[in-house]
Amino acid sequence: MKKGLTPLRVKNSKIFTQQRDQRFLTGFTLIETIVAILIFVLAIGATSAFVILAFRTQSYAFQQMRAISEARKGVEQMVKEIREAKVGDDGSYIIEKATDYEFIFYSDIDKDAETERVRYFIKPAGGKTGSLTDQCVSFTSGGSCSVSFSNFFSDKLESAEVTVSVEGDLNSSNETVDIYADGKKLGTLCEDKECGQCTGKFEDPTTFEVTSQAADNDILFTATASSRVNPFCDFKEENHSFLAYFEFRWTETPGVESKAVFKKGITQPTGWPVKYLTENEDVFIISENIQNEVRGEPVFTYYDGDNNLLGSEDRLEKTTFIKVKLIINVNPNRPPEDFILESSTQIRNLKTNL
Repeated sequence: MKKGLTPLRVKNSKIFTQQRDQRFLTGFTLIETIVAILIFVLAIGATSAFVILAFRTQSYAFQQMRAISEARKGVEQMVKEIREAKVGDDGSYIIEKATDYEFIFYSDIDKDAETERVRYFIKPAGGKTGSLTDQCVSFTSGGSCSVSFSNFFSDKLESAEVTVSVEGDLNSSNETVDIYADGKKLGTLCEDKECGQCTGKFEDPTTFEVTSQAADNDILFTATASSRVNPFCDFKEENHSFLAYFEFRWTETPGVESKAVFKKGITQPTGWPVKYLTENEDVFIISENIQNEVRGEPVFTYYDGDNNLLGSEDRLEKTTFIKVKLIINVNPNRPPEDFILESSTQIRNLKTNL
């Protein structure tokens, strides 16, 4: 050992080693690890939800833009055709029909020297529709029978009707069947027209409007025969006096999610003398996302030469100027909001200021 150097002695080296090891082994506890993982998962979930929402919004926006573009092209073409409207090749007046949601006119739309019958219209959005059928039988002279329908619509009823037909001992003018809905008489079957006796088929189908009776989502139909209707028929049921068959139909009010389809129909002139056969009409879709009917907004409005708005009774005779308005929305329950597309044109051959 060199002179001048004093050896360093470490006391209690075991404690020193333990302290050193503890210092380097310090880390997260189990609870801290779980909390960190939870925060990470929440952050990832929030980010994912935001990305999905943004993607969906962007997707609907793209669909809306495409729908608007399609509708705009259709309206531009329609306005050109209306502007050039003329008398039909069969001598028909320039305008055939002018309602809030349908406009029919004549125009040479393809420049082939023949005038086409052109129809622009929206297929009504309408609400849900449904139908139910049932029948009842009476086994006594002058008897009656009933059927009922309940809980048939889910939202709000717009209209309802029933078609009733009968079979039985009904071959005489005093052998009839009265039809009732919730106690209110709707009419009489086999009264104006004699039905057969035990014919084995339902006769005299008659339709009645029953919206008010069905408004509470429950309706009772009753058929009551006159006293001369006797029980000796065997169609479906032995010894019956009559059978009544009910076909009940209803339509619900359109919801905000309902959409109408804007269409164009073209009918070419045929034959000699020239005719426009509507069964030969070619129909094309312009837009499937029209909200006018649900919003209560007309597609077409009509004006005379002095720019006065015309009612339905004056449109065919006095219309010279037409405005078009389409409300477009791919999904009313999501953004973006309604887009309103408007245009107008004057029919050149009906101008009053020449």
